[in-house]
Amino acid sequence: MPHPSGFKEVLAQSGLMPQEALVWTKQNAKSLFIGLPREVSMQEHRISLTPDAVGLLVRNGHQVLIETGAGQAAKFTDTQYSDAGATIAYSAEEVFHADVILKVQPLTDAEIEYLKNGSTVISSLNLPRMTKEYFEKLNRKKITGLCYEYIEDNVGGMPIIRAMSEIAGSTVMLIAAECLSSANNGMGVILGGITGVPPTKVVILGAGTVSEYTARIAIGLGADLKVFDKDIFKLQRLKYSVGQNIYTCIIDSNTLTQAIIEADVVIGALRAEDGFTPCIVTEEMVSLMKPDSVVIDVCIDQGGCFESSEMTTHDNPIYRKYDVIHYCVPNIPSRVAHTASQALSNIFTSFLLKTGKTGGIEEAIFANKSFMKGVYSHKGSVTNAIIAKKFGMNYKDLSLLSAARF
Repeated sequence: MPHPSGFKEVLAQSGLMPQEALVWTKQNAKSLFIGLPREVSMQEHRISLTPDAVGLLVRNGHQVLIETGAGQAAKFTDTQYSDAGATIAYSAEEVFHADVILKVQPLTDAEIEYLKNGSTVISSLNLPRMTKEYFEKLNRKKITGLCYEYIEDNVGGMPIIRAMSEIAGSTVMLIAAECLSSANNGMGVILGGITGVPPTKVVILGAGTVSEYTARIAIGLGADLKVFDKDIFKLQRLKYSVGQNIYTCIIDSNTLTQAIIEADVVIGALRAEDGFTPCIVTEEMVSLMKPDSVVIDVCIDQGGCFESSEMTTHDNPIYRKYDVIHYCVPNIPSRVAHTASQALSNIFTSFLLKTGKTGGIEEAIFANKSFMKGVYSHKGSVTNAIIAKKFGMNYKDLSLLSAARF
């Protein structure tokens, strides 16, 4: 009988020697280095990832670097992010060393300087406010950009726009009620109606997501509601979604002018497909409105649909023109930053997890054609075409952002 010490030698000679098991790793998987800078734009309180989302990303092998205080305005503390596995940075410059920068507002000039060449930026773009020089600076950094306003999902919808529109639509009637109250030197009327008193007259321009959520609240309060849009199918869809037989009409009619003149509240919620909102209501039409009536231009960040609109802030949200109260704050969802941040986080957490499994941002963009529309550094993207057209830039120059990388 052989000695026990020779047992391993016998197994080795016969090819039966146990081998070390290899650790399984998913092919093409890639760890992302994500940076969350603190928003420096005026009145911006949102953040794109909540602590819960950060924890999920970290557990899946990704690295998150967040600037101190970045979530404070949305009521998320540094401690919550640190406990979730994020690294706290104490300067914006340090955060911009990350490969993927995720923020809400467009990059400022100072932030562009912090960017390292070839990084990826995911943020809103606010194209009507941008200049040709702004995109020339981005060109020099050779970044890949994903624009909130143009990112589509697999069914052609715009998930970020819809989420923020749901919030804006749910909030806008509360804003109108504040503007109408005597406490704010308004008409002194209740938004809606009570027994024996005529209901408040509300006009909504546009039949999209903002209008849908605004209409639900207006109907619930008992307001007299009229909705206008240029597309019949959108009006039909709105009536079906709301489940009420509301008054609808196309914009190109004489009825619009009369409805605006008689209205107590007019809400502009139009959105053009090319990113620029058409000006529907002229200054002459506004001048014919009742004194102390209210105009709320929800789409002011895309140019606005009232000729009398001027962009305002949360600190000074209203002004009067022709004795009509105007509310033209571009980032209405920032009024409820905690809720808005959760909505953004729901969208980006799923995208970033899928991106890591696909092999990185660039691979995910080309694998998911629905994101191509929102990319403003890749050949063939709709966003590049819009930028080139607006600023008279060479479309090929914008495409060169990716030429050195793909």
